[in-house]
Amino acid sequence: MNRAIVGMFAGMALAFAGYFGGFGAFLLVAALGAVGWAAGRYLEGGGRAEDLRDLFERRNR
Repeated sequence: MNRAIVGMFAGMALAFAGYFGGFGAFLLVAALGAVGWAAGRYLEGGGRAEDLRDLFERRNR
């Protein structure tokens, strides 16, 4: 599955949460999505902490 489709599903999940559950549900879904993304990114890199450090250092440049 490419990133555009994954992004579309994430956007749809946030939209449904915001519409049916209100702003609190929207924030909960967004926060859990961010945690899931970070965990997936960490595990995809073989569980190395350097990958996360590189990600945040790249954003600061």
